Amino acid sequence: MSKWIYAFGDGKAEGSAAMRELLGGKGANLAEMAGLGLPVPPGFTITTEVCTHFTANENNYPDGMNAELTAAMTAIEGIMQAKFGDAENPLLVSVRSGARASMPGMMDTVLNLGLNDVTVAGLAKRSGDERFAYDSYRRFIQMYGDVVLGVDHHLFEDLLEDMKEDRDVYLDTDLSPDDWKRLVEQYLAMVEENLGRPFPQDPTEQLWGAIGAVFGSWMNARARTYRRLHGIPAAWGTAVNVQAMVFGNMGQDCATGVCFTRNPSTGDNYFYGEYLVNAQGEDVVAGIRTPQPLTEAEKAEQGTDLPSMEQVMPELFKELDGVRDKLERHYKDMQDMEFTIQQGRLWMLQTRNGKRTAKASLKIACDMVDEGLLTRTEAIQRVDPAQLDQLLHPTLDPDADRDIIGHGLPSSPGAAAGKIVFTAEDAEIWVERGEDVILVRTETSPEDIHGMHVAMGILTTRGGMTSHAAVVARGMGTPCVSGAGDLRVDYENKKLMALGQEYAEGEVLTIDGSTGQVMLGEVPTLRPEMTGDFGRLMGWVDEVRVLGVRANAETPADAETARKFGAEGIGLSRTEHMFFEPERIVHMRGMILATSERARRAALDKLLPYQRQDFLDLFKIMEGLPVTIRLLDPPLNEFLPHTLEEMEEIASAAGIDVSQVKARKLELDESNPMLGHRGCRLGITYPEIYEMQARAIFEAAAAMIADGKSVVPEVMIPLIVDRPEFDMLKQVVDDAAAAVEKEKGVELSYLVGTMIELPRACLRADAIAETAEFFSFGTNDLTQTTFGFSRDDAAPFLEVYHDKGVMPVDPFMTIDVEGVGELVRMGCEKGRKVRPDIKLGICGEHGGDPDSVRFCHEIGLTYVSCSPFRVPIARLAAAQAAIDGGSEQSVENR
Repeated sequence: MSKWIYAFGDGKAEGSAAMRELLGGKGANLAEMAGLGLPVPPGFTITTEVCTHFTANENNYPDGMNAELTAAMTAIEGIMQAKFGDAENPLLVSVRSGARASMPGMMDTVLNLGLNDVTVAGLAKRSGDERFAYDSYRRFIQMYGDVVLGVDHHLFEDLLEDMKEDRDVYLDTDLSPDDWKRLVEQYLAMVEENLGRPFPQDPTEQLWGAIGAVFGSWMNARARTYRRLHGIPAAWGTAVNVQAMVFGNMGQDCATGVCFTRNPSTGDNYFYGEYLVNAQGEDVVAGIRTPQPLTEAEKAEQGTDLPSMEQVMPELFKELDGVRDKLERHYKDMQDMEFTIQQGRLWMLQTRNGKRTAKASLKIACDMVDEGLLTRTEAIQRVDPAQLDQLLHPTLDPDADRDIIGHGLPSSPGAAAGKIVFTAEDAEIWVERGEDVILVRTETSPEDIHGMHVAMGILTTRGGMTSHAAVVARGMGTPCVSGAGDLRVDYENKKLMALGQEYAEGEVLTIDGSTGQVMLGEVPTLRPEMTGDFGRLMGWVDEVRVLGVRANAETPADAETARKFGAEGIGLSRTEHMFFEPERIVHMRGMILATSERARRAALDKLLPYQRQDFLDLFKIMEGLPVTIRLLDPPLNEFLPHTLEEMEEIASAAGIDVSQVKARKLELDESNPMLGHRGCRLGITYPEIYEMQARAIFEAAAAMIADGKSVVPEVMIPLIVDRPEFDMLKQVVDDAAAAVEKEKGVELSYLVGTMIELPRACLRADAIAETAEFFSFGTNDLTQTTFGFSRDDAAPFLEVYHDKGVMPVDPFMTIDVEGVGELVRMGCEKGRKVRPDIKLGICGEHGGDPDSVRFCHEIGLTYVSCSPFRVPIARLAAAQAAIDGGSEQSVENR
């Protein structure tokens, strides 16, 4: 018989941290903390299996759950010595989500559940504080009304603001008990008016309603968006945690807070967090009140006059600091904790591995090795490869002029510049038309997730370092400045006010998420460098990984960046990108318009010096490392103009009539150019094109040899489907090499291979490998031709496919292991069978995707190749794959 509910509390638990898939992250960690003897309010976790059943069975629960829920609630009553729904001594509970992957703010929560018109009086009597009791009740009505009943939360906020305005007060805490009683009456009346039925007074009805709402929130729009952005499968589901309420808002000996065992932005090993006296948890992150620093050190760093917890509650702070140490040593990772203090007693509400910046992730991993908490291989596994992207982007030039118009909290590091927009929807619209934007909000909410994702940076005027904006931005690697209280946002007129000036939508701002500065205009930036903790960790990575990592690069700038980031050569140089500069495109177009081989060769002779210098530049930068050069791939019509004016210019330069240009363009236009006259098909039709390119490669290689330098050219023929095509073009390449060897008096060492990007090439890989010396799998085109998708047009329906569970992952982002991956595997096996020492690589966008890199390691590829800025990501992912696969070298004693 299935078990649907797992209890925890009173120093024991039915679950543990190892049961994350069943209990979710929050439930598993609550059970673990309870088992460690930490002060955890008692409760229970309803499993993710119930969520799956609930979603698949029209919001119905599995048989037997009702009895388990009743028993679990009775157990909480026994521990807390209170009774759910009792008029004199009521037990109140919270209902929270808890998926196995952290999804901050994406799903729903209800606090203070169990209050009604009767139990609120019992709570007031037992606490001796009417204000606290009715404040708790109005919070419950608002949260339950919004989350469960669907009443717009702004309706509640409007009534609260009207009450404060009527009483001429600014803070919620300035309202009297009678004010709260009156507001409760207004809330209840407003709910009934909107729904046509009264607010539910039965605590059991409230409980089941909240549980259903939290399970239902797993499929809400913001949760679906977050899952899509972070690759979280819908099939995982969420757990629901029901837990006895403890109160941080019962008076001045109460508090609530969020803290990290280390600084999540920098990784520095000091206690870091925020708290509020006489508040509930949502107050800390909602930006309604300004949170206070946890420690004296933070207080000094922030330059605030607000008292720290270390100062106000020294004994409780000491106890919390002890919990910090115990949990970090137990989990061997930086922890993100939530706590409440009720009448001088500390309660731990949550712990989880804390979200952190890439910089912090690296520092924490390295420091924990030095502290003896982690081994080097464990440290490598602690860093998320995708997160390294944060470190590989520009920071502000410290010597540049800055027109600073405001300051906030440095909530997510990195520099970003863009045009001001004030809504998530506008952010998407502006980005779609090619603009970089800074999303400016008073505060963000989970509904803003789509705009936050596309924005270059995020600026809020309210909220602390643990606000929604800060947490989500850090997770995305997006620069963020929060709590810039000296700025004001006017949504209605789309204006930002700062230092007495108004800045309209579309004006350019720069934000520095490392310092909290907000600047007018675009401030110059500097390229990042791999030093310090980055370099140290990547050194360990390179000792462990088996898979090579190259870069896709065709310009000297790209090649230099790739080498700086640790690339072991170039895995793809796209020669077509070299022809678009003005002094070259004229000759390229002349070749295309030529009506004879002789005329084509004359135009190609003019291109040869440019190509030779291109390759020489790459060879010099990559001296001693392999450089894989793909011969011309795209159809020729891509090089011809589209406007009449440009056609007339070409005609004039070529000394022909414009009608001839139009005719040639019409002749080359194809209804499906991706499957048309391109790649090796061009080389077979016009072998002189590939002959010129091969000669340029080998003349550049000969120049390197003449200078006493090492060069390793690899010539790649694209779009092959069988051996006869390859052999014909390999002969062209070999003949060019032989001619250069004879002319220059050198001996060239080179490889000729092919780009495997069509399913038939995978099927015929054994035949092709008889003469091809390497395969590079072009998984961009292989994915298109396997699925029959155009990657330029598939995005709209792939999003629908994701939402409906048809295709949980975009196959252009992460390799489709079962389809495309199986073709790659087949190609490798067939190629090795014929040529055991064949080099095997991948050069599509998948080469920089951590999950795809793992697959490439598993099937034994020689290398992956990716964009220069993703090289460190691929290096780390390759090391983690080696560690997980047990094939890594030992670095523990190095």
